[in-house]
Parts: sequence; structure tokens; C-alpha cells
Amino acid sequence: MREHPFLATPPHPCNYLPGQQAVTLFADPRAGMSTDLYGQLAEHGFRRSGSEVYRPMCPHCQACVPVRIPVARMVRRRRERRIWQRNADLRASLQSSEFRNEHYELYCRYLAARHPGGGMDNPTPEGYLQFLRNPWCETRFVEFRLEGTLLAVAVTDVLPSGLSAVYTFYEPEARQRSLGTYTILWQVEEARLRRLPSLYLGYWIEACDKMRYKGRFRPLQALEDGVWREIP
Repeated sequence: MREHPFLATPPHPCNYLPGQQAVTLFADPRAGMSTDLYGQLAEHGFRRSGSEVYRPMCPHCQACVPVRIPVARMVRRRRERRIWQRNADLRASLQSSEFRNEHYELYCRYLAARHPGGGMDNPTPEGYLQFLRNPWCETRFVEFRLEGTLLAVAVTDVLPSGLSAVYTFYEPEARQRSLGTYTILWQVEEARLRRLPSLYLGYWIEACDKMRYKGRFRPLQALEDGVWREIP
């Protein structure tokens, strides 16, 4: 990986663990970014939000653990098989990362139902695109429809080393479908079709309820001391 400058933030309140202070390391955007470089940074535990590429660098906390699924060895367990079968009636299609009002309206409903008061309230179209898109990476908005009705959108980056699950939002009234889990299972299959080795899931924080679901997938690899190791 070529040398790239980085910037660290001052300590700030952690978004995931109440009462904790966080420090974030950013790849300096003034130095440029590309799909290949981001793919290399993803191998080192970096993640993107919009066009910003970052990773936690908290001096006294290592709760944010980068995790990924090695897709060639992933076998659905009983619960995952049920979720897969439950959603067999959905049709998936890969769309470009353009603004679509239908997507935005679903995003707003999802945030209002799942993250009230969480700092993402009252989104705007500009903020929505700024959060999910970037100008330098192939990003797909994967639609999941039931007889034409949009139920979920999985925002997915295509990297040389795998797919990266950026963000998923779905119809809050369809809770029985477990769409969050289903879209991850679908992305695993898409990575297999593309012959990509990994599906990056971002950060797993065991003590955070909203992040705990990532730890249910097996096999699952965690980046520890610069090495991807399988979680027992």
C-alpha cells in the first residue's frame, strides 16, 4: 500500500458506548482516494462513511472490532436457512447510486422507526446521499422488492478484495422477514458469484445491542493486531 497521510480527531463522545470518549483516524481526503486504495485500507480495518475513510483509534478502548465473512466457507445455519427461505419471494436488482425518491422515503421511514433520537433524525436528501455515496468507488444500491413493492435497500461497495456492506435500510413494518440478516446473506451469495473472498461488515461492538447481530455469522473473521483471525 502506498504511503497515505492520515488525520486523527481530538477525543469526542463515542456514538456507540455511552460515557466513552473516542478518537477517529481519517485518511486525508486531500491526498485522494481510489477503489484500489480503499480496498487496501479495508484490509487494515478501515471503513467509509460517504467519501470519508476512517477507523477508530481510541487509546484506551478496543471495543470496535473490524469483522468480515470469508464467503467461500460460509454455510447457512438453521436460523439463516429459515430467513433465506422466508424471503424467497423477493426479487433483488442492482442499481446505480443515484438519488431515487422511493429509496429516500424508505430510508426516512426506517430511521424514524429504528433510530429515533439517535442523531440521524430529520434527514435531508443531500445528507442522505452524502452519507451513502462517494465519487471514487463502485457502489450499488441493491433493491429488494415484493411484487414491485420496495422492502429493502442494501448499499454495497465493490472492492478488489470483497464486497463491503455499507448500510441497509428496510421497511420497518416487515420485521418478521429479518431483512437485515437476509440482505447480508444475499451479499454473501453475490460475493461468491463475483469470486470475491470476503464480505466486510464494518465494526462489531459486542457491548452495543445494535451491533451484536454481526457476531452471529459464522465463520467470522476479526482483525486483531493487524491479522485477520477466525472468531471461535
